[in-house]
Amino acid sequence: MSANEIIIVKPDKCVGCNACVRTCPAPEANITKMLDDGRFVTTVNPDKCITCGECVRNCAHGARDYIDDTDVCMSRIGREKMIILATPAIKTVFPTRWKGILDWFKTKGCLIYDVSLGADICTWAHLRSIENRKVGNVITQPCAAIVKYIEIYQPKLLPNLSPIHSPISCAVTYIKKYLKRTNPIAVLTPCIAKKNEFLETGLVDYNVTFKKLDEYFDKNGIKIAVNSANDYEYKFEEQQGQVGAVYPRPGGLRDNLWLHDPDINITTSEGVHKVYPELDMYAQMPEFKHPEVFDVLSCEFGCNVGPASGTTQTVFDVMATMREIEKSAKTKRKTGVFRGGEDKLFKKFDEELKISDFMRAYRPSTPTPVPTDRQLDAVFEMMGKHTEEERNFNCHACGYKSCRDMAIAISRGLNTADNCIVHAKSILTARHSELTAQHELLSEITNECLTLSDKLRDDLKSINSNMDTIGDSTAKTSDRASVVNDLLTKVIAFCKGTSSMDSSSVGQLVEILETTLDAFKALDDNVNVTNESSAVIRKSISEISSLVDSINDSLRKTRQ
Repeated sequence: MSANEIIIVKPDKCVGCNACVRTCPAPEANITKMLDDGRFVTTVNPDKCITCGECVRNCAHGARDYIDDTDVCMSRIGREKMIILATPAIKTVFPTRWKGILDWFKTKGCLIYDVSLGADICTWAHLRSIENRKVGNVITQPCAAIVKYIEIYQPKLLPNLSPIHSPISCAVTYIKKYLKRTNPIAVLTPCIAKKNEFLETGLVDYNVTFKKLDEYFDKNGIKIAVNSANDYEYKFEEQQGQVGAVYPRPGGLRDNLWLHDPDINITTSEGVHKVYPELDMYAQMPEFKHPEVFDVLSCEFGCNVGPASGTTQTVFDVMATMREIEKSAKTKRKTGVFRGGEDKLFKKFDEELKISDFMRAYRPSTPTPVPTDRQLDAVFEMMGKHTEEERNFNCHACGYKSCRDMAIAISRGLNTADNCIVHAKSILTARHSELTAQHELLSEITNECLTLSDKLRDDLKSINSNMDTIGDSTAKTSDRASVVNDLLTKVIAFCKGTSSMDSSSVGQLVEILETTLDAFKALDDNVNVTNESSAVIRKSISEISSLVDSINDSLRKTRQ
Protein backbone atom coordinates (compact mmCIF):
# COMPACT_ATOMS: atom_id res chain seq x y z
CA MET A 1 0.00 0.00 0.00
CA SER A 2 1.34 3.42 -0.95
CA ALA A 3 0.35 6.88 0.22
CA ASN A 4 -2.24 7.30 -2.51
CA GLU A 5 -3.96 4.17 -1.20
CA ILE A 6 -4.03 5.56 2.34
CA ILE A 7 -5.54 9.01 1.71
CA ILE A 8 -8.24 8.67 -0.93
CA VAL A 9 -10.31 11.23 -2.84
CA LYS A 10 -13.92 11.01 -4.04
CA PRO A 11 -13.92 13.44 -7.00
CA ASP A 12 -17.72 13.56 -7.28
CA LYS A 13 -17.88 15.05 -3.78
CA CYS A 14 -15.06 17.57 -4.23
CA VAL A 15 -16.43 21.13 -4.58
CA GLY A 16 -13.06 22.84 -5.04
CA CYS A 17 -13.23 24.76 -1.76
CA ASN A 18 -9.44 24.32 -1.25
CA ALA A 19 -9.86 23.41 2.44
CA CYS A 20 -7.55 20.43 1.92
CA VAL A 21 -4.83 22.65 0.43
CA ARG A 22 -5.35 25.28 3.11
CA THR A 23 -4.95 22.90 6.04
CA CYS A 24 -2.27 20.64 4.54
CA PRO A 25 1.24 21.18 5.98
CA ALA A 26 2.90 19.40 3.04
CA PRO A 27 3.36 21.95 0.22
CA GLU A 28 3.35 19.39 -2.60
CA ALA A 29 0.77 16.91 -1.34
CA ASN A 30 -2.18 18.15 -3.41
CA ILE A 31 -2.84 18.44 -7.15
CA THR A 32 -5.66 20.75 -8.25
CA LYS A 33 -7.01 20.55 -11.80
CA MET A 34 -9.95 22.04 -13.66
CA LEU A 35 -12.21 19.47 -15.29
CA ASP A 36 -13.89 19.83 -18.67
CA ASP A 37 -17.12 20.89 -16.95
CA GLY A 38 -15.33 23.79 -15.23
CA ARG A 39 -15.17 22.18 -11.77
CA PHE A 40 -11.95 22.21 -9.74
CA VAL A 41 -10.97 18.90 -8.10
CA THR A 42 -8.01 18.37 -5.78
CA THR A 43 -6.42 14.94 -5.62
CA VAL A 44 -3.52 13.51 -3.61
CA ASN A 45 0.08 13.61 -4.79
CA PRO A 46 1.15 10.22 -3.39
CA ASP A 47 4.89 10.83 -3.48
CA LYS A 48 4.61 14.00 -1.40
CA CYS A 49 1.78 13.20 1.03
CA ILE A 50 2.76 12.72 4.69
CA THR A 51 -0.66 11.14 5.52
CA CYS A 52 -1.16 13.43 8.52
CA GLY A 53 -4.92 13.23 7.89
CA GLU A 54 -5.65 16.93 8.27
CA CYS A 55 -7.41 17.02 4.92
CA VAL A 56 -9.67 14.16 6.02
CA ARG A 57 -10.40 15.96 9.27
CA ASN A 58 -11.18 19.28 7.55
CA CYS A 59 -13.09 18.22 4.43
CA ALA A 60 -16.71 19.21 5.10
CA HIS A 61 -17.98 17.52 1.94
CA GLY A 62 -16.80 13.95 2.48
CA ALA A 63 -14.43 14.11 -0.49
CA ARG A 64 -11.44 12.89 1.56
CA ASP A 65 -11.15 9.62 3.43
CA TYR A 66 -8.49 7.07 4.27
CA ILE A 67 -7.98 3.33 4.06
CA ASP A 68 -6.56 1.23 6.88
CA ASP A 69 -6.16 -2.51 7.47
CA THR A 70 -9.25 -3.18 9.59
CA ASP A 71 -11.16 -5.36 7.11
CA VAL A 72 -8.10 -7.37 6.07
CA CYS A 73 -7.09 -7.86 9.70
CA MET A 74 -10.56 -8.99 10.73
CA SER A 75 -10.62 -11.56 7.95
CA ARG A 76 -7.61 -13.27 9.57
CA ILE A 77 -8.79 -13.10 13.17
CA GLY A 78 -10.13 -16.45 14.29
CA ARG A 79 -8.21 -18.30 11.59
CA GLU A 80 -4.82 -17.74 13.23
CA LYS A 81 -3.54 -16.46 16.55
CA MET A 82 -2.81 -12.76 16.21
CA ILE A 83 -1.12 -10.23 18.44
CA ILE A 84 -3.14 -7.10 19.20
CA LEU A 85 -1.18 -4.10 20.41
CA ALA A 86 -3.32 -1.42 22.07
CA THR A 87 -2.04 2.16 22.05
CA PRO A 88 -2.76 4.06 25.27
CA ALA A 89 -5.09 6.48 23.42
CA ILE A 90 -7.70 3.69 23.40
CA LYS A 91 -8.55 4.71 26.98
CA THR A 92 -9.42 8.29 26.01
CA VAL A 93 -11.19 7.45 22.74
CA PHE A 94 -13.31 4.65 24.30
CA PRO A 95 -13.32 5.59 28.01
CA THR A 96 -16.07 3.09 28.93
CA ARG A 97 -15.49 0.46 26.25
CA TRP A 98 -11.74 0.02 25.89
CA LYS A 99 -11.64 -3.01 28.17
CA GLY A 100 -14.63 -4.52 26.38
CA ILE A 101 -12.88 -4.07 23.04
CA LEU A 102 -9.73 -5.80 24.26
CA ASP A 103 -11.83 -8.57 25.82
CA TRP A 104 -13.60 -9.08 22.47
CA PHE A 105 -10.24 -9.63 20.76
CA LYS A 106 -9.30 -12.06 23.52
CA THR A 107 -12.42 -14.11 22.82
CA LYS A 108 -11.14 -14.41 19.23
CA GLY A 109 -7.93 -15.99 20.47
CA CYS A 110 -5.76 -12.88 20.19
CA LEU A 111 -2.81 -12.04 22.44
CA ILE A 112 -3.12 -8.52 23.88
CA TYR A 113 -0.10 -6.31 24.57
CA ASP A 114 0.27 -2.76 25.85
CA VAL A 115 2.04 -0.12 23.73
CA SER A 116 2.60 1.87 26.92
CA LEU A 117 5.36 -0.60 27.78
CA GLY A 118 6.97 0.25 24.44
CA ALA A 119 6.68 3.94 25.40
CA ASP A 120 8.54 3.21 28.63
CA ILE A 121 11.26 1.49 26.58
CA CYS A 122 11.32 4.53 24.26
CA THR A 123 11.82 6.85 27.25
CA TRP A 124 14.57 4.62 28.65
CA ALA A 125 16.41 4.46 25.30
CA HIS A 126 16.28 8.25 24.88
CA LEU A 127 17.40 8.88 28.43
CA ARG A 128 20.35 6.50 28.23
CA SER A 129 21.38 7.81 24.80
CA ILE A 130 21.36 11.41 26.07
CA GLU A 131 23.26 10.43 29.22
CA ASN A 132 25.89 8.54 27.23
CA ARG A 133 26.01 11.24 24.52
CA LYS A 134 25.06 8.68 21.89
CA VAL A 135 22.77 11.29 20.37
CA GLY A 136 23.05 15.02 19.94
CA ASN A 137 20.16 17.44 19.89
CA VAL A 138 17.21 15.36 18.71
CA ILE A 139 13.77 15.78 17.23
CA THR A 140 11.42 13.14 18.64
CA GLN A 141 9.77 10.73 16.23
CA PRO A 142 6.78 8.97 17.84
CA CYS A 143 4.69 10.89 15.27
CA ALA A 144 4.87 9.16 11.88
CA ALA A 145 3.62 12.25 10.01
CA ILE A 146 6.54 14.27 11.40
CA VAL A 147 8.98 11.60 10.25
CA LYS A 148 7.52 11.59 6.75
CA TYR A 149 7.64 15.37 6.56
CA ILE A 150 11.33 15.44 7.46
CA GLU A 151 12.12 12.62 5.02
CA ILE A 152 10.39 14.42 2.13
CA TYR A 153 10.71 18.15 2.84
CA GLN A 154 13.55 18.57 5.33
CA PRO A 155 16.00 15.69 4.78
CA LYS A 156 18.79 17.88 6.15
CA LEU A 157 17.15 17.33 9.57
CA LEU A 158 17.50 13.54 9.41
CA PRO A 159 20.72 13.64 11.49
CA ASN A 160 18.64 15.38 14.18
CA LEU A 161 15.69 13.01 13.94
CA SER A 162 15.86 10.63 16.87
CA PRO A 163 17.23 7.25 15.79
CA ILE A 164 15.19 5.55 18.50
CA HIS A 165 12.03 3.74 17.46
CA SER A 166 8.55 4.99 18.29
CA PRO A 167 6.71 3.44 21.27
CA ILE A 168 4.82 1.08 18.92
CA SER A 169 7.97 -0.09 17.16
CA CYS A 170 9.78 -0.41 20.50
CA ALA A 171 6.93 -2.60 21.78
CA VAL A 172 6.94 -4.74 18.61
CA THR A 173 10.73 -5.10 18.72
CA TYR A 174 10.47 -6.22 22.34
CA ILE A 175 7.73 -8.76 21.50
CA LYS A 176 9.56 -10.17 18.49
CA LYS A 177 13.18 -10.08 19.66
CA TYR A 178 12.86 -10.64 23.40
CA LEU A 179 9.59 -12.56 23.77
CA LYS A 180 10.26 -14.52 20.56
CA ARG A 181 6.73 -14.08 19.24
CA THR A 182 6.25 -14.62 15.51
CA ASN A 183 2.49 -14.10 15.29
CA PRO A 184 1.00 -11.54 12.87
CA ILE A 185 0.74 -8.16 14.59
CA ALA A 186 -2.05 -5.59 14.43
CA VAL A 187 -1.95 -2.28 16.27
CA LEU A 188 -5.05 -0.38 17.39
CA THR A 189 -4.26 3.28 16.73
CA PRO A 190 -5.84 6.73 16.29
CA CYS A 191 -3.34 7.50 13.51
CA ILE A 192 -3.53 7.30 9.71
CA ALA A 193 0.19 8.00 9.24
CA LYS A 194 1.30 4.98 11.28
CA LYS A 195 0.80 2.86 8.16
CA ASN A 196 3.81 4.61 6.60
CA GLU A 197 5.94 3.73 9.60
CA PHE A 198 4.82 0.10 9.42
CA LEU A 199 5.61 -0.04 5.71
CA GLU A 200 9.07 1.47 6.18
CA THR A 201 10.12 -0.60 9.19
CA GLY A 202 8.34 -3.83 8.22
CA LEU A 203 7.59 -4.48 11.90
CA VAL A 204 3.78 -4.33 11.94
CA ASP A 205 1.33 -6.12 9.67
CA TYR A 206 -1.87 -4.14 10.24
CA ASN A 207 -2.84 -0.61 11.21
CA VAL A 208 -6.36 -0.90 12.66
CA THR A 209 -7.64 2.58 13.42
CA PHE A 210 -10.18 3.27 16.15
CA LYS A 211 -12.61 4.94 13.75
CA LYS A 212 -12.69 2.08 11.25
CA LEU A 213 -12.77 -0.49 14.04
CA ASP A 214 -15.82 1.14 15.60
CA GLU A 215 -17.48 1.25 12.17
CA TYR A 216 -16.71 -2.45 11.76
CA PHE A 217 -18.40 -3.23 15.08
CA ASP A 218 -21.49 -1.21 14.07
CA LYS A 219 -21.67 -2.69 10.58
CA ASN A 220 -21.49 -6.25 11.91
CA GLY A 221 -23.81 -5.73 14.88
CA ILE A 222 -21.07 -6.45 17.43
CA LYS A 223 -21.98 -5.22 20.91
CA ILE A 224 -19.04 -4.24 23.10
CA ALA A 225 -19.36 -4.49 26.86
CA VAL A 226 -19.36 -1.22 28.80
CA ASN A 227 -17.30 -0.75 31.96
CA SER A 228 -17.73 2.61 33.64
CA ALA A 229 -15.33 1.86 36.50
CA ASN A 230 -12.57 4.47 36.80
CA ASP A 231 -9.87 1.81 36.60
CA TYR A 232 -7.01 1.91 34.11
CA GLU A 233 -5.48 -1.48 34.81
CA TYR A 234 -5.80 -4.41 32.43
CA LYS A 235 -4.43 -7.95 32.31
CA PHE A 236 -2.11 -7.87 29.26
CA GLU A 237 0.05 -10.79 28.13
CA GLU A 238 3.13 -8.93 29.32
CA GLN A 239 3.38 -6.35 32.09
CA GLN A 240 1.43 -3.13 31.61
CA GLY A 241 3.32 0.06 30.84
CA GLN A 242 3.71 2.84 33.35
CA VAL A 243 4.01 6.59 32.75
CA GLY A 244 4.56 5.87 29.06
CA ALA A 245 0.74 5.81 28.96
CA VAL A 246 0.74 9.64 28.76
CA TYR A 247 2.67 9.74 25.46
CA PRO A 248 -0.53 10.48 23.47
CA ARG A 249 -0.93 13.89 25.07
CA PRO A 250 1.10 16.95 24.01
CA GLY A 251 4.49 16.86 25.71
CA GLY A 252 4.04 13.25 26.78
CA LEU A 253 7.59 12.20 25.93
CA ARG A 254 8.93 15.40 27.51
CA ASP A 255 7.10 14.67 30.77
CA ASN A 256 8.51 11.15 30.85
CA LEU A 257 12.07 12.42 30.34
CA TRP A 258 11.65 15.14 32.97
CA LEU A 259 10.36 12.55 35.42
CA HIS A 260 13.87 11.07 35.31
CA ASP A 261 15.95 14.16 34.53
CA PRO A 262 14.23 17.54 34.98
CA ASP A 263 17.35 19.37 33.74
CA ILE A 264 17.08 18.21 30.13
CA ASN A 265 16.45 21.17 27.81
CA ILE A 266 13.20 20.26 26.04
CA THR A 267 10.98 22.34 23.74
CA THR A 268 7.59 21.13 22.51
CA SER A 269 5.42 21.91 19.51
CA GLU A 270 2.09 20.50 18.31
CA GLY A 271 -0.46 21.18 15.57
CA VAL A 272 -0.05 21.33 11.80
CA HIS A 273 -0.10 25.13 11.63
CA LYS A 274 2.61 25.41 14.27
CA VAL A 275 4.90 22.40 14.32
CA TYR A 276 5.82 22.25 10.62
CA PRO A 277 6.74 25.94 10.28
CA GLU A 278 8.81 25.50 13.44
CA LEU A 279 10.53 22.47 11.96
CA ASP A 280 11.38 24.61 8.93
CA MET A 281 12.68 27.28 11.33
CA TYR A 282 14.67 24.62 13.22
CA ALA A 283 16.32 23.64 9.92
CA GLN A 284 17.58 27.22 9.46
CA MET A 285 18.94 27.60 12.98
CA PRO A 286 22.55 26.90 13.99
CA GLU A 287 22.98 23.68 15.98
CA PHE A 288 23.97 25.47 19.20
CA LYS A 289 20.49 27.05 19.38
CA HIS A 290 18.69 23.71 19.22
CA PRO A 291 17.23 22.31 22.44
CA GLU A 292 18.47 18.91 23.55
CA VAL A 293 15.05 17.50 22.74
CA PHE A 294 12.46 18.98 20.40
CA ASP A 295 9.30 17.01 21.27
CA VAL A 296 6.86 17.31 18.36
CA LEU A 297 3.42 16.04 17.35
CA SER A 298 1.40 16.74 14.21
CA CYS A 299 -1.96 16.77 16.01
CA GLU A 300 -2.64 19.86 18.10
CA PHE A 301 -4.01 17.94 21.08
CA GLY A 302 -1.89 14.87 20.61
CA CYS A 303 -2.70 11.34 19.48
CA ASN A 304 -5.79 11.20 21.68
CA VAL A 305 -7.71 13.18 19.06
CA GLY A 306 -5.88 11.86 16.02
CA PRO A 307 -7.62 12.02 12.62
CA ALA A 308 -8.43 8.29 12.78
CA SER A 309 -9.64 8.31 16.37
CA GLY A 310 -13.29 8.97 15.54
CA THR A 311 -13.58 10.29 19.08
CA THR A 312 -16.58 12.19 20.37
CA GLN A 313 -14.65 13.28 23.46
CA THR A 314 -13.81 16.94 23.96
CA VAL A 315 -10.23 18.00 24.57
CA PHE A 316 -11.22 18.64 28.22
CA ASP A 317 -12.54 15.09 28.56
CA VAL A 318 -9.36 13.73 27.00
CA MET A 319 -7.00 15.73 29.20
CA ALA A 320 -8.99 14.83 32.31
CA THR A 321 -8.68 11.13 31.44
CA MET A 322 -4.95 11.57 30.78
CA ARG A 323 -4.48 13.14 34.19
CA GLU A 324 -6.21 10.19 35.85
CA ILE A 325 -4.08 7.75 33.84
CA GLU A 326 -0.94 9.65 34.85
CA LYS A 327 -1.91 9.61 38.54
CA SER A 328 -2.63 5.90 38.39
CA ALA A 329 0.69 5.19 36.61
CA LYS A 330 2.73 7.31 39.03
CA THR A 331 1.08 5.69 42.04
CA LYS A 332 1.91 2.23 40.67
CA ARG A 333 5.43 3.38 39.86
CA LYS A 334 6.02 4.59 43.39
CA THR A 335 4.66 1.48 45.04
CA GLY A 336 5.83 -1.23 42.69
CA VAL A 337 8.49 0.02 40.31
CA PHE A 338 10.35 2.82 42.01
CA ARG A 339 11.64 1.63 45.38
CA GLY A 340 14.55 2.72 47.52
CA GLY A 341 15.50 5.48 45.07
CA GLU A 342 15.86 2.99 42.23
CA ASP A 343 13.68 2.74 39.13
CA LYS A 344 13.31 -1.04 38.91
CA LEU A 345 11.65 -0.94 35.49
CA PHE A 346 14.56 0.95 33.99
CA LYS A 347 17.01 -1.29 35.85
CA LYS A 348 15.26 -4.28 34.20
CA PHE A 349 15.66 -2.60 30.85
CA ASP A 350 19.35 -1.91 31.55
CA GLU A 351 19.89 -5.57 32.36
CA GLU A 352 17.82 -7.15 29.58
CA LEU A 353 17.69 -4.76 26.63
CA LYS A 354 20.15 -3.38 24.09
CA ILE A 355 19.55 0.14 22.86
CA SER A 356 20.89 -0.84 19.45
CA ASP A 357 17.91 -3.17 19.00
CA PHE A 358 15.55 -0.22 19.21
CA MET A 359 17.09 1.97 16.52
CA ARG A 360 15.70 2.68 13.06
CA ALA A 361 16.92 4.07 9.77
CA TYR A 362 15.16 6.61 7.56
CA ARG A 363 14.50 7.07 3.85
CA PRO A 364 15.54 10.52 2.70
CA SER A 365 14.00 12.04 -0.43
CA THR A 366 15.43 14.60 -2.81
CA PRO A 367 13.50 17.83 -2.32
CA THR A 368 11.86 19.37 -5.38
CA PRO A 369 13.90 22.39 -6.56
CA VAL A 370 12.30 25.78 -5.90
CA PRO A 371 11.46 27.58 -9.18
CA THR A 372 13.70 30.50 -10.12
CA ASP A 373 12.46 34.08 -10.04
CA ARG A 374 12.42 34.09 -13.84
CA GLN A 375 10.24 30.97 -13.88
CA LEU A 376 7.90 32.52 -11.31
CA ASP A 377 7.74 35.76 -13.33
CA ALA A 378 6.35 33.76 -16.25
CA VAL A 379 3.78 32.14 -13.96
CA PHE A 380 2.76 35.51 -12.48
CA GLU A 381 2.30 36.92 -15.98
CA MET A 382 0.12 33.93 -16.85
CA MET A 383 -1.91 34.66 -13.70
CA GLY A 384 -2.38 38.26 -14.80
CA LYS A 385 -0.26 39.54 -11.89
CA HIS A 386 2.02 42.17 -13.39
CA THR A 387 2.85 44.40 -10.41
CA GLU A 388 4.40 43.69 -7.01
CA GLU A 389 1.12 44.66 -5.39
CA GLU A 390 -0.76 42.12 -7.50
CA ARG A 391 1.86 39.46 -6.75
CA ASN A 392 1.44 39.97 -3.02
CA PHE A 393 -2.33 40.12 -2.83
CA ASN A 394 -2.22 36.98 -0.62
CA CYS A 395 -5.96 36.45 -0.28
CA HIS A 396 -5.47 32.72 0.63
CA ALA A 397 -8.58 31.73 -1.37
CA CYS A 398 -6.48 29.21 -3.34
CA GLY A 399 -5.49 27.53 -0.06
CA TYR A 400 -1.88 28.69 -0.08
CA LYS A 401 -0.34 31.15 2.35
CA SER A 402 0.80 33.53 -0.37
CA CYS A 403 0.56 34.29 -4.09
CA ARG A 404 4.17 33.18 -4.35
CA ASP A 405 3.34 29.75 -2.90
CA MET A 406 0.50 29.45 -5.41
CA ALA A 407 2.84 30.44 -8.24
CA ILE A 408 5.34 27.81 -7.08
CA ALA A 409 2.58 25.19 -7.08
CA ILE A 410 1.54 26.18 -10.61
CA SER A 411 5.16 26.04 -11.75
CA ARG A 412 5.40 22.49 -10.35
CA GLY A 413 2.22 21.43 -12.12
CA LEU A 414 0.28 21.10 -8.86
CA ASN A 415 -2.28 23.81 -9.57
CA THR A 416 -3.66 26.02 -12.32
CA ALA A 417 -3.87 29.78 -12.80
CA ASP A 418 -7.61 29.41 -13.30
CA ASN A 419 -7.86 28.49 -9.60
CA CYS A 420 -6.57 31.94 -8.60
CA ILE A 421 -9.64 33.97 -7.62
CA VAL A 422 -7.92 37.28 -8.47
CA HIS A 423 -6.99 35.93 -11.90
CA ALA A 424 -10.52 34.61 -12.41
CA LYS A 425 -11.95 37.93 -11.24
CA SER A 426 -9.80 39.91 -13.68
CA ILE A 427 -10.94 37.63 -16.52
CA LEU A 428 -14.56 38.05 -15.48
CA THR A 429 -14.13 41.82 -15.25
CA ALA A 430 -12.61 41.93 -18.73
CA ARG A 431 -15.39 39.74 -20.08
CA HIS A 432 -17.97 41.89 -18.34
CA SER A 433 -16.50 45.03 -19.93
CA GLU A 434 -16.53 43.32 -23.32
CA LEU A 435 -20.11 42.19 -22.84
CA THR A 436 -21.11 45.70 -21.74
CA ALA A 437 -19.59 47.18 -24.90
CA GLN A 438 -21.31 44.54 -27.01
CA HIS A 439 -24.59 45.25 -25.24
CA GLU A 440 -24.25 48.97 -25.95
CA LEU A 441 -23.45 48.27 -29.62
CA LEU A 442 -26.39 45.87 -29.83
CA SER A 443 -28.67 48.51 -28.31
CA GLU A 444 -27.46 51.06 -30.85
CA ILE A 445 -27.96 48.62 -33.72
CA THR A 446 -31.40 47.72 -32.40
CA ASN A 447 -32.41 51.38 -32.41
CA GLU A 448 -31.09 51.75 -35.96
CA CYS A 449 -33.02 48.68 -37.06
CA LEU A 450 -36.19 49.99 -35.44
CA THR A 451 -35.82 53.32 -37.25
CA LEU A 452 -35.19 51.57 -40.55
CA SER A 453 -38.11 49.28 -39.85
CA ASP A 454 -40.44 52.27 -39.42
CA LYS A 455 -39.20 53.73 -42.74
CA LEU A 456 -39.66 50.36 -44.38
CA ARG A 457 -43.22 50.20 -43.08
CA ASP A 458 -43.97 53.66 -44.58
CA ASP A 459 -42.55 52.61 -47.94
CA LEU A 460 -44.62 49.46 -47.88
CA LYS A 461 -47.72 51.57 -47.21
CA SER A 462 -46.80 53.75 -50.20
CA ILE A 463 -46.40 50.66 -52.37
CA ASN A 464 -49.76 49.30 -51.21
CA SER A 465 -51.42 52.68 -51.89
CA ASN A 466 -49.90 52.93 -55.34
CA MET A 467 -50.78 49.35 -56.06
CA ASP A 468 -54.39 50.29 -55.29
CA THR A 469 -54.07 53.32 -57.63
CA ILE A 470 -52.60 51.15 -60.36
CA GLY A 471 -55.46 48.72 -59.87
CA ASP A 472 -58.09 51.45 -60.18
CA SER A 473 -56.30 53.06 -63.15
CA THR A 474 -55.93 49.72 -64.88
CA ALA A 475 -59.65 49.02 -64.45
CA LYS A 476 -60.54 52.47 -65.82
CA THR A 477 -58.08 52.04 -68.70
CA SER A 478 -59.75 48.77 -69.55
CA ASP A 479 -63.18 50.44 -69.51
CA ARG A 480 -61.95 53.36 -71.71
CA ALA A 481 -60.31 51.02 -74.15
CA SER A 482 -63.60 49.14 -74.47
CA VAL A 483 -65.45 52.42 -75.19
CA VAL A 484 -62.88 53.47 -77.80
CA ASN A 485 -63.06 50.07 -79.41
CA ASP A 486 -66.85 50.28 -79.52
CA LEU A 487 -66.78 53.79 -81.01
CA LEU A 488 -64.23 52.88 -83.65
CA THR A 489 -66.36 49.88 -84.60
CA LYS A 490 -69.34 52.21 -85.05
CA VAL A 491 -67.29 54.67 -87.20
CA ILE A 492 -66.19 51.85 -89.48
CA ALA A 493 -69.77 50.54 -89.74
CA PHE A 494 -71.13 54.03 -90.37
CA CYS A 495 -68.60 54.76 -93.09
CA LYS A 496 -69.28 51.45 -94.81
CA GLY A 497 -73.05 51.95 -94.68
CA THR A 498 -73.07 55.51 -96.02
CA SER A 499 -72.32 55.95 -99.71
CA SER A 500 -72.57 59.71 -99.67
CA MET A 501 -71.93 62.17 -96.92
CA ASP A 502 -74.48 64.85 -96.30
CA SER A 503 -74.37 67.43 -93.62
CA SER A 504 -76.36 65.23 -91.31
CA SER A 505 -74.06 62.27 -91.85
CA VAL A 506 -70.98 64.40 -91.32
CA GLY A 507 -72.45 65.72 -88.11
CA GLN A 508 -73.01 62.17 -86.80
CA LEU A 509 -69.47 61.16 -87.74
CA VAL A 510 -67.97 64.19 -86.03
CA GLU A 511 -69.95 63.44 -82.88
CA ILE A 512 -68.70 59.84 -82.87
CA LEU A 513 -65.09 60.95 -83.45
CA GLU A 514 -65.25 63.56 -80.66
CA THR A 515 -66.55 60.95 -78.24
CA THR A 516 -63.73 58.65 -79.33
CA LEU A 517 -61.18 61.44 -78.74
CA ASP A 518 -62.52 62.02 -75.22
CA ALA A 519 -62.20 58.32 -74.52
CA PHE A 520 -58.58 58.40 -75.79
CA LYS A 521 -57.82 61.33 -73.49
CA ALA A 522 -59.26 59.46 -70.51
CA LEU A 523 -57.26 56.42 -71.54
CA ASP A 524 -54.10 58.50 -71.76
CA ASP A 525 -54.78 60.00 -68.34
CA ASN A 526 -55.18 56.53 -66.83
CA VAL A 527 -51.91 55.43 -68.47
CA ASN A 528 -50.13 58.46 -66.99
CA VAL A 529 -51.51 57.67 -63.53
CA THR A 530 -50.31 54.11 -63.90
CA ASN A 531 -46.85 55.28 -64.99
CA GLU A 532 -46.62 57.72 -62.08
CA SER A 533 -47.64 55.03 -59.60
CA SER A 534 -45.16 52.62 -61.15
CA ALA A 535 -42.42 55.23 -60.76
CA VAL A 536 -43.33 55.66 -57.09
CA ILE A 537 -43.24 51.89 -56.63
CA ARG A 538 -39.86 51.63 -58.32
CA LYS A 539 -38.53 54.39 -56.08
CA SER A 540 -39.96 52.74 -52.94
CA ILE A 541 -38.50 49.38 -53.95
CA SER A 542 -35.13 51.05 -54.44
CA GLU A 543 -35.41 52.64 -51.00
CA ILE A 544 -36.47 49.33 -49.45
CA SER A 545 -33.45 47.63 -51.02
CA SER A 546 -31.24 50.33 -49.57
CA LEU A 547 -32.87 49.91 -46.15
CA VAL A 548 -32.32 46.14 -46.26
CA ASP A 549 -28.64 46.75 -47.04
CA SER A 550 -28.45 49.13 -44.06
CA ILE A 551 -30.05 46.58 -41.75
CA ASN A 552 -27.61 43.91 -42.96
CA ASP A 553 -24.69 46.25 -42.33
CA SER A 554 -25.96 46.88 -38.79
CA LEU A 555 -26.39 43.18 -38.09
CA ARG A 556 -22.90 42.42 -39.40
CA LYS A 557 -21.47 44.66 -36.65
CA THR A 558 -22.74 42.23 -34.00
CA ARG A 559 -20.60 39.47 -35.49
CA GLN A 560 -17.39 41.47 -35.24
